[in-house]
Amino acid sequence: MEALGRRVVVDSLTSEKYLRVASISVAFYDYVITLPAEWRFYRSQSSIFHISLACTLFILIRYISIMAIVISNYGFFSTAYTLQTCQQYYLVAPAFKAIQTMVSQAILGIRAFNIARRDRRIGIILLLLYLLSTSAEWFSDMFHRTPVVYDGNCTSGDSGKVLSTWFYYLAVLVYDIVMVTISTVHLLRYNPLSSRVEQLIRVLIYDGIGYLIVLSAANVLNLILYRTANIYTQSAGASVGYALTWIMSQRILINIRGMSEPNAQRFENVIVARPTLTAQKKVMSGLRSQFDSKSHSKGSSGSKNPVDAGLRAKSPRNSNDMELGIHVRVERSVMVDYREESEQCSSWAK
Repeated sequence: MEALGRRVVVDSLTSEKYLRVASISVAFYDYVITLPAEWRFYRSQSSIFHISLACTLFILIRYISIMAIVISNYGFFSTAYTLQTCQQYYLVAPAFKAIQTMVSQAILGIRAFNIARRDRRIGIILLLLYLLSTSAEWFSDMFHRTPVVYDGNCTSGDSGKVLSTWFYYLAVLVYDIVMVTISTVHLLRYNPLSSRVEQLIRVLIYDGIGYLIVLSAANVLNLILYRTANIYTQSAGASVGYALTWIMSQRILINIRGMSEPNAQRFENVIVARPTLTAQKKVMSGLRSQFDSKSHSKGSSGSKNPVDAGLRAKSPRNSNDMELGIHVRVERSVMVDYREESEQCSSWAK
């Protein structure tokens, strides 16, 4: 019976090795292919002392994730640990996991807040949900942890009478579902005035749904593993969770920045009616609210100006322009045609 139990442990550790090696390989590959995106993040900053929030979150999720993967897998693949030395190390990986999750959830929360037009009430709700979720995650992740040593490696397990670590993944799962739901509902309310903005909205929706599907699969896997009483198999999916959280979180930031880059190849005609001087002022005022033009000509008096694409709400209660909180700068030529008063109604009806 003892030999059979040892054989089961060996088989589970072998499977865990494969999972860890696969997750490390995928994470390393993603790190290499996203190096150009990282360089573009750095290059777009005005100075090293004025780093944007998106760049800060990108750096945090990228390198905290690397630290979590390295620390977790170093303990697992090591052969020199004893129970005494493992007691000084086994909580480090769970701590980095909780920090990585905090950064990932901050990205998702800030994204939802911006998409919701930075509504104060929604912001307070999101903040409270974030604090509640992270508090529950830290408690359930560190409570009843015990060092696990087998053939010189060092991992951590949940050996309490009441298993609690699985609740960590449940809290993460619930938070992700709420944030993606809020973001998607608000995105579906936008009525884009530009194909560029329409594409951005589509990317944001797909990013949120993809994030939710991929990380939900990883969280459910770890939730099932930590519901078992076998402490040798509980951490088998931990490295997979680190890698997928890192990849999906930074993809959100990369895709948003990619959609926000200027594109000088795009042109758009804007038809404006001007029957009288008063109407002209109203129209131009509305135009400025939709496209906040900024002059950035380089040495010549060309007609290309970077503009921010506008959005309108579908809801009849609020016809004001809406913004995602994500500035889409598009290089385009704007041609303004003036029509007579008789053509005004037909022009705006379009």
